Amino acid sequence: MAAKTTLQLTFMTDQDKKVRISIPNPKQPLDGNAVSKAMDLIVSKGIFAFPQGAIVKKVGAVQVSTDSATIA
Repeated sequence: MAAKTTLQLTFMTDQDKKVRISIPNPKQPLDGNAVSKAMDLIVSKGIFAFPQGAIVKKVGAVQVSTDSATIA
C-alpha cells in the first residue's frame, strides 16, 4: 500500500470564487497555527495569481490522506 498525504489550502478571491492550493507530502506533524500563519502571509503578499481573481481571504485547510494498492 502506498499512502499519500496532501495539504489543501482553500481561499476566497475578489471575484467571490474559491481557489485551492495543494501541497503534496507536507512535513508531519502539521501545526495548525503555522498553517494559519502561512495562509495569512499568502493573503497579505498576493503572491499567487488565478484566473478566478486575487486571493483576499483564507477559508480553511484540510489534510487529505489516500491509500492505494495494486490489485492485479
